Amino acid sequence: MKIHYYLGWFNDGLTEKLVRLLQEDITDRKSLVMISGNPSLDEDDGVGRTERSWLDQADIVFDEYHLIDERIQKEEAQKIIQHASVIFLLGGNPIEQNGLLMEYDLSDLIRKSSAVVMGASAGAINMSAKWLFCKYTGNKGETSEICDGIGLDDFSVLSHFDLENNIAQIKDELSSLSEEMNVYASNKDCAVRVKGDTIDILGDVFFISNAEIQKLDEMHSL
Repeated sequence: MKIHYYLGWFNDGLTEKLVRLLQEDITDRKSLVMISGNPSLDEDDGVGRTERSWLDQADIVFDEYHLIDERIQKEEAQKIIQHASVIFLLGGNPIEQNGLLMEYDLSDLIRKSSAVVMGASAGAINMSAKWLFCKYTGNKGETSEICDGIGLDDFSVLSHFDLENNIAQIKDELSSLSEEMNVYASNKDCAVRVKGDTIDILGDVFFISNAEIQKLDEMHSL
């Protein structure tokens, strides 16, 4: 059964509900594979520390930990993906992470994997079928652009949106994409969980479809 977690950002750690769900879903704990959100940087061992701390908080510990960035060879990256228990796409720059996924031919391997797949912020965005590269996702240009994600589920996720203060602008920005597919827009301390054919909502998540926007109830299964 497919299990996917599209996370926002948790400054104060995961919520109790989310911890319980992760403990329930992550039963194979042999190998955690993290995919960098800043793969071109010469990062130290601190990369992914925040996201890994969330799993530590949930008392979910793995036998092996791996990080995929540009310092690892393509063949090795593909090999560790194929043996992953959990694949975690880290936060960072969604365009750079997307480029790594394409350059290393990882998207198809992730789609075919039986691992639990998680993404935080940029990572959640790249798990989407498609996503909008706009001013809310780091685009400094004047023209927004639709990007292809991994396509784990047939919808789009946009994380780190200040929805409460920019809801009209965000609705307008996402209007065109929402006519093509459903969009889940979220900010902090929230998650969209897909388990089989069920979608559960944790925290403040907005649903945009055909240019209409509504706030979803927590744990609202779709």
